[in-house]
Amino acid sequence: MLAYILRRIALMIPTIFGIMLITFAIIQFAPGGPVERVLAQLQGQQEGSLSRITGGQGDLGGGAARGGGGSETSKYRGAQGLDPAFIKKLEAQFGFDKPAYERFGKMLWDYLRFDFGRSYFRDVTVLELIKEKLPVSISLGLWMTLISYAISIPLGIRKAVADGSRFDVWTSAVVIVGYAIPSFLFGILLVILFAGGSFLQIFPLRGLTSENFETLSLWGKAVDYAWHLVLPLSALVLGAFATSTLLTKNSFLDEIRKQYVVTARMKGLTERRVLYGHVFRNAMLIVIAGFPGAFITAFFTGSLLIETIFSLDGLGLLSFNSIVGRDYPVVFATLYIFSLLGLAVNLLSDLTYTWIDPRIDFSARGA
Repeated sequence: MLAYILRRIALMIPTIFGIMLITFAIIQFAPGGPVERVLAQLQGQQEGSLSRITGGQGDLGGGAARGGGGSETSKYRGAQGLDPAFIKKLEAQFGFDKPAYERFGKMLWDYLRFDFGRSYFRDVTVLELIKEKLPVSISLGLWMTLISYAISIPLGIRKAVADGSRFDVWTSAVVIVGYAIPSFLFGILLVILFAGGSFLQIFPLRGLTSENFETLSLWGKAVDYAWHLVLPLSALVLGAFATSTLLTKNSFLDEIRKQYVVTARMKGLTERRVLYGHVFRNAMLIVIAGFPGAFITAFFTGSLLIETIFSLDGLGLLSFNSIVGRDYPVVFATLYIFSLLGLAVNLLSDLTYTWIDPRIDFSARGA
């Protein structure tokens, strides 16, 4: 098993390298960029914004920005009337004065040391930005995964035992309808109904906690935190439990029809003993082992619209805004961290299989 783990870890290196290389290459050919963004702001806004964006460097403001250097042709659209020396200093500030391969190599070296630099347009390090947004994403991802599993596993078992019954039919209809409704659409409906949109004002609409959160007792803080999560979690869980419910049901049905279950029943064991003493462990292997992957998926994806609707400032919104705003250090850092965690979680899922069922031996197969 140790050899298998080492092989998987070794394979993470070229995988991460390939992901970063492809993304970096795409970014080079994508229109726009941080320099273009600054130039657009200079053309459309007052020159006072220049000192804020470039960190207040006096030699980049005023006369340096607008001078008699307009005779030289610039490769940037919107650079007419700007001093070429100023544009070169702007390129140097963002690191674009170096060739692409050198910038890519430096980025990889920094990322290997978990040095992600600073945001282009925020006076803060990338790690501080991610740390600031983590509570929202962890809250949504963790609780959505736990709640959806808490619903889907018992429901899937009950549907498998009552396969073909009226209960199975109508719950299947509910599951399919819930899966078909987009979470953001259901979120909007919840806002209209329960968050002061048009009807009731029961639940808060902004943030994870209230303004007086620090003054509340421990129990009050827990209630306030949970109260803020009711609506966004309801919107996310609606479709999240459908897949795991049907997976649980089909897994149990497959095990129930096997010969060892028939033999256990012939021995006179009760249905409960057969179900939970024999079937449960084998049937739940694929469901439980997929928990790490389900959490990481819920943690990193699918919450952008929910964060927007409920005014929750999490990693989904951070990544989206960084892409739109061409804040490349944040874009590449979040991609690197998410990819690394995703690969680690895939390995953890394999190890979970062996923990649940020791008969599975991944070390016996090739990497």
